[in-house]
Amino acid sequence: MAREQLGVLNALDAAKTQLYHFTAIVIAGMGFFTDAYDLFCISLVTKLLGRIYYHVDGAPKPGTLPPNVAAAVNGVALVGTLVGQLFFGWLGDKMGRKKVYGLTLILMVVCSIASGLSFGSSAKGVIATLCFFRFWLGFGIGGDYPLSATIMSEYANKKTRGAFIAAVFAMQGFGILGGGIVGLIVSAAFDHAYKAPAYSVDAAASTVPQADYVWRIILMVGAIPAALTYYWRMKMPETARFTALVAKNAKQAAADMSKVLNMDLEAEEDKVIKMSTDRTNSFGLFSREFLKRHGLHLLGTTTTWFLLDIAFYSQNLFQKDIFSAIGWIPKAASMNAIHEVYKIARAQTLIALCSTVPGYWFTVALIDIMGRFAIQLMGFFFMTVFMFALAIPYHHWTLEPNRIGFVIMYSLTFFFANFGPNATTFVVPAEIFPARLRSTCHGISAAAGKAGAIVGAFGFLYAAQSTDPAKTDAGYPPGIGVRYSLIMLGVINFFGMLFTLLVPESKGKSLEELTGENGDENDEKQIQMDPSRTVPI
Repeated sequence: MAREQLGVLNALDAAKTQLYHFTAIVIAGMGFFTDAYDLFCISLVTKLLGRIYYHVDGAPKPGTLPPNVAAAVNGVALVGTLVGQLFFGWLGDKMGRKKVYGLTLILMVVCSIASGLSFGSSAKGVIATLCFFRFWLGFGIGGDYPLSATIMSEYANKKTRGAFIAAVFAMQGFGILGGGIVGLIVSAAFDHAYKAPAYSVDAAASTVPQADYVWRIILMVGAIPAALTYYWRMKMPETARFTALVAKNAKQAAADMSKVLNMDLEAEEDKVIKMSTDRTNSFGLFSREFLKRHGLHLLGTTTTWFLLDIAFYSQNLFQKDIFSAIGWIPKAASMNAIHEVYKIARAQTLIALCSTVPGYWFTVALIDIMGRFAIQLMGFFFMTVFMFALAIPYHHWTLEPNRIGFVIMYSLTFFFANFGPNATTFVVPAEIFPARLRSTCHGISAAAGKAGAIVGAFGFLYAAQSTDPAKTDAGYPPGIGVRYSLIMLGVINFFGMLFTLLVPESKGKSLEELTGENGDENDEKQIQMDPSRTVPI
């Protein structure tokens, strides 16, 4: 028979939605707003960096970052994020969620400012310092993934837990939108204040000296939302699940949650002692017991996040082609440097407003109705369908009368990524692993996703190059072309569907029900053979 749940955890599971839930969403969500802003704002300014630091006198086109430099500038933060997810995920289970939570935010604030202050007397010096600070910025961002997800899952009630965790993640959409809006404001202000001709009219004068401030300001603004929430992060009490189940401090857990819930809770020390001596609550990450109980779960969460991020991040490959095709971004030579930033920011803002943000909030609204499994499977299915629909008749979509159809298909792929696995892969790892390993396992799953992002952003950057050497981007070798790259992405999304079958449905259950932390071995066995799962373990 299962033992009775701890009173403090029962109170959290049964709590009605109230102010502290929304406070937690805002505090954790502003971290994600900052994460998305910092990770995606670099795409607004890479072309400007090329114009400023890699200008070649007499060249027919404006200067661009060489392939290795572009890869470093765009990718170094992703590498830092991957390392940060693993490190802070592990640290969150060792030291507690709250203690580590402030560290990640300080790192993000300091490195956002330092990225904008990148110094050096040469292009190499500026880019090297920028990459150094972007790595450590990514390291801090990486910590926010497992900690925000774990804190929100451990604070939420079981009825609306999925919506609360998804709402934290959905702040990414506003971060991407915020980046676009800041880019629009800064570039418009500088373009108005410092008039410059197009590159084709006067190459040297098209990049005014003040353009160097534009990218620095855009990068540094990312420090503001993170700094504003630091005080509130430090005021949040440690989660009761960490305090009771990991730190074994029943008194502190009851005291903390009594304040949060505005009710008197009993400190059940005897229950905590019994639970701590139970072998079902003591196995480690690298034990045979973990492999037996959660091995397939971890395989499911890591592979689906890895496969999703290959597809999600590689979608940026053909953004520039789409934006250019429909006239959102004119040819580089027809604009001055700052105006080009404005056009790119406008395109990012429109995509975020019409596709990215709505997709996230569809998930928030429906995740506790449809369930995680159904939304993830549906998202991967439609991403597969739209990738193949873009790829197979690719020549058809390149013809001018059909380009609007291509943009609609492309937007729907983004929409179903966000109303689908991009949200659920974040939610599920925060629910299905034991409290003492929850942050670590979420960090491992998220790091697998960032490994996919690196493959998607850079592997496919080379793969999508034309097979004709004369048509490749400057400095790149021939690839397999956009059409075959899209076919590969369709196949990757199909495998995402298959690996989703390894992930359990967690809708409507308490965290301890899902992990067996308040029950005996028979109770755990029953959970593993839950009929709501598609594939029994």
